[in-house]
Amino acid sequence: MTQVLSAHERESLLANILQGAYPDARGRFGPFGGRYVPETLVPALDRLEAGVKRYLRNPDFLAEFEAELRSWVGRPTALTRAHTLSKRWNADVWLKREDLGHTGAHKINNSIGQVLLARKLGAKRVIAETGAGQHGVASAAACARLGMPCTVYMGSVDMERQAPNVGRMKLLGATVVPVTSGDQTLRAAVDEALRD
Repeated sequence: MTQVLSAHERESLLANILQGAYPDARGRFGPFGGRYVPETLVPALDRLEAGVKRYLRNPDFLAEFEAELRSWVGRPTALTRAHTLSKRWNADVWLKREDLGHTGAHKINNSIGQVLLARKLGAKRVIAETGAGQHGVASAAACARLGMPCTVYMGSVDMERQAPNVGRMKLLGATVVPVTSGDQTLRAAVDEALRD
């Protein structure tokens, strides 16, 4: 059931966010937020949270992350003026060209950071799930770059539709696991990845 806030409650929530009171130490925004996961995942998520807090402001970690973004991912990506759209819409339209980064999408920006963090936390491998395949490709590429084994769960229906991305993941050294349970798409792939 959706909780409806009064105008006063909305104003108070916004004021607290702007003053830095939210999110609180538990990640909640007043009555909202939090972590709703199966109990079996809580210890792993607690370790992950502690690791994020440890490395998020660590100058050495941040320098390594920024160096990977710059030298390997290709950031910052270009801003390109869209002349035709600017003319048609009578506005100055620019495109942020995330497609120019390594792997061809924005997903690599997150994946390289996740794999760096996983390595710092002593993980032996990376487990990912993907639907259309871009997250799987980015995870596989980041793992290949940093020398970590990668397992990607992907619904068998999605694997058929996105065969080129499956090929890219395998080429990058990932083990791609077809998920044949449930709807055989991203939803089932997420479930299988969590079980692993």
